[in-house]
Amino acid sequence: MKHGKKYVDGLKLIDRSKFYDTDEALDLCIKTGTAKFDETVEVHVKLGVDSRHADQQVRGAIVLPNGTGKSVRVLVICKGEQADAAQAAGADFVGAEEMVQKIQGGWMDFDVVITTPNMMGVVGRLGKILGPRGLMPNPKAGTVTMDVAKAVQEAKAGKIEYRLDKTNIIHCPIGKVSFGQEKLMENFNTLLGAIVKAKPAAAKGQYIRSCVVASTMGPGIRINPNKVG
Repeated sequence: MKHGKKYVDGLKLIDRSKFYDTDEALDLCIKTGTAKFDETVEVHVKLGVDSRHADQQVRGAIVLPNGTGKSVRVLVICKGEQADAAQAAGADFVGAEEMVQKIQGGWMDFDVVITTPNMMGVVGRLGKILGPRGLMPNPKAGTVTMDVAKAVQEAKAGKIEYRLDKTNIIHCPIGKVSFGQEKLMENFNTLLGAIVKAKPAAAKGQYIRSCVVASTMGPGIRINPNKVG
């Protein structure tokens, strides 16, 4: 694969055979995030579990202390008092069956979907559309709740969901390059702390197998897996 000049220059700052401490890795991530836009910093954590087994799933949601740096468009599917509360909390879109029909028609101008338990029968029809995109509301992620106002506020404040993919890796954003090392470090520690707390009882051997940070356009930087979480 042919890489651009900035990527190649960033690669020269990194020792690919070395495991870095978290603070050093994030500092390098900032230095290699030199695109003309404010790059997102992402964490990729491979776990010693098998996502094919229900008792080894790792999934949850947390509010990052410094947010993600991204403007989040929130859709709330609910009725009555909850709809009023969602509107007051700052939801971008609020509705019921008409929103489901709109999504079925191809509308996808939102980043988070929140709903109430009594609307899941209706929202369930969207499983094949929202599921593959990671947007399906889920109680574990706090997006199926009667307290929609709190859920909206958390989503706007920088709440992220972490979950295993088919290769047992969790991919999550922890902020922007412009945040600086200190804020990124706080977000990183919050995320890794949550992942460690979510360790399944059935998990055997080393839990965190590898951990890599990278900016959107920059190279991956390996962090010592024995020193995180």
